[in-house]
Amino acid sequence: MVAAGHPLTARAGADVLREGGNAVDAALGAMLASFVCEPLLTGLGAGGYMLVVAPGSPAVLLDFFVQAPGRGAVAGAREELVPISVSFGDAIQVFNIGPASVGAFGMPAGVCEAAARFGRIPLEQLVRPAVALARRGVELSVEQAYVFEILGGIATATPESAALFAPQGRVPTAGERIRQPELADSLERLGREGAAPFYTGDIGAAIVDWVVGHGGILTAADLESYAVVDRPPVSVGYRGRLVLTNPPPSAGGILIARALALLEAAPGPPSVEQIVEVMERTQRERTPEFLAGLDDPEFVERFLHGKGEAGRGPGAAQRGPLGSTTHIAVLDSEGWACSVTCSNGSCSGVVVPGTGVHLNNMLGEQDLNPLGFHRHPPGRRLPSMMAPTALLRDGTAELVLGSAGSNRIRSAILQTIIRVIDEGMLAADAVGAPRLHYEEGVVYAEPGADTAALEASARPIGRFRDRNLFFGGVQAAARELGGGFSGGGDPRRGGAAIVVSDR
Repeated sequence: MVAAGHPLTARAGADVLREGGNAVDAALGAMLASFVCEPLLTGLGAGGYMLVVAPGSPAVLLDFFVQAPGRGAVAGAREELVPISVSFGDAIQVFNIGPASVGAFGMPAGVCEAAARFGRIPLEQLVRPAVALARRGVELSVEQAYVFEILGGIATATPESAALFAPQGRVPTAGERIRQPELADSLERLGREGAAPFYTGDIGAAIVDWVVGHGGILTAADLESYAVVDRPPVSVGYRGRLVLTNPPPSAGGILIARALALLEAAPGPPSVEQIVEVMERTQRERTPEFLAGLDDPEFVERFLHGKGEAGRGPGAAQRGPLGSTTHIAVLDSEGWACSVTCSNGSCSGVVVPGTGVHLNNMLGEQDLNPLGFHRHPPGRRLPSMMAPTALLRDGTAELVLGSAGSNRIRSAILQTIIRVIDEGMLAADAVGAPRLHYEEGVVYAEPGADTAALEASARPIGRFRDRNLFFGGVQAAARELGGGFSGGGDPRRGGAAIVVSDR
């Protein structure tokens, strides 16, 4: 089973399973295709996290997220972030982009590390479908066209980005084709030569020269020192399952684990009021003290298991941006599971000529810099909300999932888990069900969400007129008790799920 954020992304992963690949191979094939099919959400200039559950081995979280740059940067050389206003219909938000927003990317390193350690299909073979898609082009789906529409100011912020993403002088609409021949060349290099060209070779040098030459602080030393980090997943029990998710320094996984631990203390499916209460509580606990404590294992243990309040004072969370992020969830018949979330932030608008690489804007993402921009020291991983997650029953992965959506990631994953585990829904129904999200004293609600009890308690309700990508983009794959598979691709972001019945 493969669930992903675009039908062609999911198909690429499913084809790898049919060719005999395992869940990690399939996730990698899908990831590479997503660079082409979901070009504003992810890419070679992005970062991410991959949770791998292999039969008979401890689960591992590969951290290849974006890192704060600035090693050896010239003092005072950094330009200011470039603010771009983006309309979501019901709200206007400001995004910060440009060369000063670019952090050290992890995607090439992450792809190669996962392929070398867990894959069985050569990377040179895995990149071929993505290369073919990039050369012939991909027609924009309705959902991806909407992403281009709302992020049009970023996609056209520089001449290089506009030439790639708006060659007709405007952002493309649904059904129009985007070709990325330079990306195809870089993907072929990745398949043949691995990650070296992107960190110590000519592609990395071109990226550094371009970014620094335009006012950024990404240096050669930042790329040369970049490395994928192994982390033991955060774990918590829930309804007889072991939940594994993204550990610190990422913030999202521990907040989800904390919410599940609080709900586990009460029997039976949680009520809407209980769900909103744990959303509110975990947001309130996301304080400056919480963010500072993510490097302290004792603090994390105390926070996760509720041995005293871990944070004090007003919460640091704010209503976050769209979250240019995508997720892939894979289960295979041999017991492997892979859950991988990747993000380009809100995109920087910086496309490096000759490489096809559209760089991230993580230094300009408010949710990743809640204490202020440019506060992270060089080399520090930024504290993402992304949380690839797996639920194990008796040691076997029963459900793998993750989400896009910045601050809404944790509420989207939490509600999907509750619907599958507590309410017995199939993964597709759980992913598509109406969602709630609590933030800044308001419960945001999709049509069909049960808000009667919340209204009776006089909670402010922010109603959306339609199902909306504001509420995340969950992709989920489930292993059923009878041995079959099911999955859900989030319709809010054009997701798709494919069952591979004959390998």
